[in-house]
Amino acid sequence: MILKKKLMAVMSIILISGLVLTGCGSDSSNSEKKEIELFSTKGGENLDILKQLANEFEKENKEIKIKITNPADAGTVLKTRLTKNDIPDVIAMGGDATFKELANAGVLEDLSNQSYVANVQDSYKKMVTDLYKEDKLYGVPYATNASGILYNKDIFEKNDIAIPKTWDEFMAVCQKLQDLGIQPLELTFKDSWTTLPIWNSLAPSLAPKNFNADRKEGKTTFTKDFKEIAQKYLKVLDYAQKDYMGTTYADGNQLFAEGKAAMMVNGNWTIPEFKKANPDVNVGIFAFPSSNDELKNYVTSGVDVLFAVGTDSKLKEEANKFIEFMMKKETAKKYIDDQFAFSAIDGVVQENEDLTGVKEEIANGKVADFPDHAYPSGFDLASLLSEFALNKTNGMKDVDNISLFLKKVDEAYDTANVE
Repeated sequence: MILKKKLMAVMSIILISGLVLTGCGSDSSNSEKKEIELFSTKGGENLDILKQLANEFEKENKEIKIKITNPADAGTVLKTRLTKNDIPDVIAMGGDATFKELANAGVLEDLSNQSYVANVQDSYKKMVTDLYKEDKLYGVPYATNASGILYNKDIFEKNDIAIPKTWDEFMAVCQKLQDLGIQPLELTFKDSWTTLPIWNSLAPSLAPKNFNADRKEGKTTFTKDFKEIAQKYLKVLDYAQKDYMGTTYADGNQLFAEGKAAMMVNGNWTIPEFKKANPDVNVGIFAFPSSNDELKNYVTSGVDVLFAVGTDSKLKEEANKFIEFMMKKETAKKYIDDQFAFSAIDGVVQENEDLTGVKEEIANGKVADFPDHAYPSGFDLASLLSEFALNKTNGMKDVDNISLFLKKVDEAYDTANVE
């Protein structure tokens, strides 16, 4: 009897141990998922849609987990990680100076031969390869954007105002609005990055065609070629609200959404912020009419999000599988609809009526890349533009302000223009 009890006790222990081991085995299988780090540089703007699409991918690919990293000041974080040879598996970032720096550092995979590249529009692939003058594609364009003039359709319609197609027409619209007691422009220069859209709209139309390449090689200067751009920049400020230097991006978006101003110079990415503040706001966007020659007035459009893969990633196959999923037309459509963006993928069309004012130009390729994407990393143009605008508010004469500003721009560019 005692022997039987001992035998039963031993059997119980074995059974319990087996259950415990089975439980551990189950946990172990979960922990064996291959985890890809997706590093996003866009702040919180696209975080929700990235999470949604990552979850959809995980449901189709149960062996893979997507870990999204979305730090504040992502560009600086990414550069720091570069120095530590710690590049994420997948990076979702803009086609900008930081991307150029990573590409030139040799830490990104050449994705040219991936099957999902075939459906990407050539014009946007060229914007990427132009940054480092190679045929290799170190980042695949995904979502694109449009910078121009956002406007309140109701204000324009109520006051019988037509969309201006030239610089003189634009100035006339601003003056008419001001004469009617309507604030023409809402600017948000307390956040210095918002000083850039005016510059990025003026420069593609007014600067010499090869300016960026020539400036990099020291063949020309901003002082020589950007006087008209600087003059028109200051003229735009004449029609901004008085406290534009103290207005934040968030506050300006709220005021615009409430109908306190007729226009804002920024991009399509601002529309979701308007809608959050006022879902009923009736907003549109049109190309900034920098020149009196309509043919020279481009939509400033660049690669807002591209996907890159780190060369040292141990999960390149899984990383490319995720990018392939994101590049599917149905996935890309969900992204651009959520973000009020445009797609670099052929056949994925933005149908939102708020964006019809620039849709035709984008479809026809009448676009120019953001000029600051070609500037050297470390060239802090936003701070210089902030100082330029502040000098204006402090009463400095335009001729003196422009001369000082362009001199400082050249000096800062030369300091940063080091390979």
